[in-house]
Amino acid sequence: MASKENKISQKRLRNSYLTSIISISLVLFLLGILGLLILNVQTLSNYIKENIGFTIFLKDNIKEVDIIRFQKKLDATDYVKESQFISKERAAKILQEELGQDFIEFLGYNPLSASIDIKLFAKYANTDSLKVIKESLKDYPEISEIYYQQSLVHMVNENVKKISLIILIFSSLLLLMAVTLINNTIRLSIYSKRFLINTMHIVGATRNFIRKPFLAKSVVHGFYASIIAISLIIALIYFAQKEFPEIITFENIEILGILFTFVIILGILINYISTFIAVNKFLRLKTDDLYYFH
Repeated sequence: MASKENKISQKRLRNSYLTSIISISLVLFLLGILGLLILNVQTLSNYIKENIGFTIFLKDNIKEVDIIRFQKKLDATDYVKESQFISKERAAKILQEELGQDFIEFLGYNPLSASIDIKLFAKYANTDSLKVIKESLKDYPEISEIYYQQSLVHMVNENVKKISLIILIFSSLLLLMAVTLINNTIRLSIYSKRFLINTMHIVGATRNFIRKPFLAKSVVHGFYASIIAISLIIALIYFAQKEFPEIITFENIEILGILFTFVIILGILINYISTFIAVNKFLRLKTDDLYYFH
């Protein structure tokens, strides 16, 4: 009978440990996602900004050789990340697809100009830099007009700043919530052993001796939870990179190394501190108070 009760007790204990590890790993997973977002916020910002650019419309009498030479000059500048030449014919085809009808047949000629679409490096994708670039390009005889959406450029830069601030505030709140959740989870798991802790304390065991096995187990559980969280993060990155290959990849080993190290250290540290605090609370309680402790 006693053997059966011991098996049931051990099974409950294992289930309690497993539930605690899974709960902590899910919290660490959320923190890991947020950490991944924070570490990639600059990459995300650059990606958005580098999709901002402007269009250079060329004069109709420019030869193809001169256009190629002019495009190479643009590509050699510090601010151009990439350029794409769009001929009159291709511009007409794009517009026909958007309109859903052949406007050339209706007009009798192609009114569109050849153009070069420019995408800038992130540090030049702002209103002030674009004004300077526009002024510097006015001297080129090949150009008939330069077009960019000033309001869009300003809006993107302002929104990037706001999003960065929101992510920082949200990160702080989530970290606080995560610490609270992990602390409560550990406190509940130790709650079932409060009488054992009290008994050991009564018979003369020192506080360090009582805490030692709990703290050692907390480090192991924190490590296991971290590994589970990292596995989930890797799976998330694997699927996310198919949709956003420019932002999230496995290629940046340094960022992933920092993230995974952060998750492991955080998992172990929070577990250790929460366990230390929880065990100390039960050590300070008198035997009669253990029955009413919540």
